[in-house]
Amino acid sequence: MSRASRVLITRPGERARPLLAALDGLGVAGVALEVMRLEALPETQAQRSAWLDFDEFRHVIVVSPFAADCLAEALDRYWPQLPLGPRFYAVGGATAERLHRLLGVGVRVPPPGQGDTSEALLTLAGLRRLDEQKVLLVAGEGGRPLLAETLAARGARVTRLALYRRRCLPPAPEAVDWLARGDYRALVITSGELLEHLAPWCGEAALNQPLIVSSPRLATLAGSLGFTKLHTATGATPAALAAAVAGACNLDGAEPDHDDLDKG
Repeated sequence: MSRASRVLITRPGERARPLLAALDGLGVAGVALEVMRLEALPETQAQRSAWLDFDEFRHVIVVSPFAADCLAEALDRYWPQLPLGPRFYAVGGATAERLHRLLGVGVRVPPPGQGDTSEALLTLAGLRRLDEQKVLLVAGEGGRPLLAETLAARGARVTRLALYRRRCLPPAPEAVDWLARGDYRALVITSGELLEHLAPWCGEAALNQPLIVSSPRLATLAGSLGFTKLHTATGATPAALAAAVAGACNLDGAEPDHDDLDKG
């Protein structure tokens, strides 16, 4: 595969598949680097307590598809019939789709056009005033501090459960070579953790290749790490990321837009 056709993506596991399909629809050869693995954590007493009292939560916020998988597996063990009280929220469309498929519930998501971010989710009317309401935040280890801090500041009684860990992996030897020489058409990263993990492998040529990120926050981080050709997608969905790749790689015939920090 030539440099002219290779687009590197970093989403772990099965989350890579929809993005690979979206890129394939553009005639782009996507390559998943497999530099992160998601691992479910052993159940803790805090988790057991939350599952037993699940019907007491007014709001349940789920931050990723894998968190949705872990939540559904736990609820299947503790609640043969899902309680009707909790309202479900998802940071992104893929997570909402997973929750609806696994639990059969309606899921609230960020308003259209605002991206799949914590900031966008927090604009929803149901999360603006939370005086003494119990909120369950279902996530992985670390990350998303803004959600918990803002919800608590709005008066919520927040329980944050880490159900899985993200384990960064070294790139395969061929990927190390691609990153060192910038031997690809574009790189897609939607995680600050992965961005910091991969930056040391990126040579000067890679730092000057198109980098597609999913939020202005990640664009700011990428700029601080030395990346120069930044393109911020309108969100983290496969369609939004594929559209950003198309713009960065000039697939639609337009002039490439080297969007720095103000888009998205």
